Amino acid sequence: MTRLETRGAVIGYGGAPIVRGVDVAVPDGQITAIVGPNGCGKSTLLRALVRLLEPSEGTVLLDGDDIHRIPTREVARRVGLLPQAPIAPAGITVKELVARGRTPHQKVLRPWSAADETAVMSALHSTALTEIQDAVVDELSGGQRQRAWIAMALAQDTPLMLLDEPTTYLDIAHQFDVLDLLHRLNNRQQRTIVMVVHDLHQAARYAHHVIAMHDGEVAASGAPAEVFTEDLIRRVFSLEARVLPDPVTGTPLVVPAHGPGGARDHGPDPRPTP
Repeated sequence: MTRLETRGAVIGYGGAPIVRGVDVAVPDGQITAIVGPNGCGKSTLLRALVRLLEPSEGTVLLDGDDIHRIPTREVARRVGLLPQAPIAPAGITVKELVARGRTPHQKVLRPWSAADETAVMSALHSTALTEIQDAVVDELSGGQRQRAWIAMALAQDTPLMLLDEPTTYLDIAHQFDVLDLLHRLNNRQQRTIVMVVHDLHQAARYAHHVIAMHDGEVAASGAPAEVFTEDLIRRVFSLEARVLPDPVTGTPLVVPAHGPGGARDHGPDPRPTP
């Protein structure tokens, strides 16, 4: 069991707070989705959880200890991060990229070990990349590249995986491929997963726990059915919507309450008059 939480965390860049006084506890062994409008502090909170940002006030705790007092290599053995739109070195192969996930486990005088090789091959197998392990990452499709980065995080062999918008730039089929993969990793390997997600339907369908942020604060947290209410969608996203049961999963499905014939008024019609 690995516990990750914040207490009264104030987080920002250059002294300007973006996240203010946040208390968050990541449920162990579950998938947590962080949602909210643009600029609300979702990615800032995620970066603080993985020790890329230090709170100006409050703390981030990993297993009860201030994460900034834990050695970097030790944090990297317990928490893995897949950033938004990562860039692979030119010419690197899939297997070489995945092998970089073993860096926190390397020691100065210890060569590449059988355990390292096993971890890499297991990560390739889990992400269905074994057959293209020698392919150059730059030549892969968007979905394959994203799976390669997830495989690298898997090879890091951390009980906690944090992902910043893992479906960004992917078409709808590849988005669900990636989310299905994360669900399997959580279900079969009991990995705790935290991901920033824009699509509320995907968050409700795949997450056990949702953190909804608004203006740098936590507006609500809990199970999707508790968080995704019509009132919260109105307050957090300024959107009138109906929340219905997903016909496939029964999880909340957010449906905007307006359509092409009743869209919100954003000013004069920009189209020229014939």
